[in-house]
Amino acid sequence: MTIESQQALPAYDHRDGTAPTLVFLHYWGGSARTWQPVVDLLPGRDTLCIDFRGWNRSKDLPGPYTLQQLADDTVAILANAQAQEFVLVGHSMGGKVAQLIAATEPVGLRGIVLVGSGPAKPAAEITPEYREGLSHAYDTEATVVGARDHILTATSLSEHHKMQVLEDSRASASDARAEWPLRGIAEDISDRTQMVGVPALVIAGEHDQVEPVAVLRNNLMPYLSNAEMVVFPSVGHLLPLEATAALAEAIEGFIDAR
Repeated sequence: MTIESQQALPAYDHRDGTAPTLVFLHYWGGSARTWQPVVDLLPGRDTLCIDFRGWNRSKDLPGPYTLQQLADDTVAILANAQAQEFVLVGHSMGGKVAQLIAATEPVGLRGIVLVGSGPAKPAAEITPEYREGLSHAYDTEATVVGARDHILTATSLSEHHKMQVLEDSRASASDARAEWPLRGIAEDISDRTQMVGVPALVIAGEHDQVEPVAVLRNNLMPYLSNAEMVVFPSVGHLLPLEATAALAEAIEGFIDAR
């Protein structure tokens, strides 16, 4: 079932299945369909895949596009979809949104899976100069291709997924596209991440240039009280597309262990 903007909610896809509901939150430049290959390998599971406000099918929704607004939207979608038990699965920017939601201890939350996640505490490398440069990564098709092939990935994507990354990166409101690099990426949420009490699984790509393994070890793991970390070999930042089967298996294992 696909839900378009209902009562100003972002668009989302809900597939009925076995609880807990897996709530998939995409990266800066992604969309709900970034997660589709993973969802396809989780047959029978109840899933929610969201197009964040300002992105893809939700690109015409007004701002603000802050991390807190994305978190509030996700909570509203959970209520709209009547999810009783759920696990948040957040990639990159979506991982930081997941931390904000989990910190509020919502009823029904069973755990979080943070995939190449934005850390709780920004790395020292996130300088104003870095953020300004990053804000132009999706300015043109050429800059997207450069970011996709030389920064976001460490493996070769299929032609289909190469085109999808290109399309999704450009299918956004300009203010939404600027919010993460100029502000969200530098937001220190460590005080709230420390409030996350549910089990957490942190998954990193060995060759991730965006959220390197060392950054997740030093700037995320110390703020999670009940977490384990797994490093997938040979892959970069786009784990849902680069390590689809391994990621689906890790999510299944995490759920089955709860």
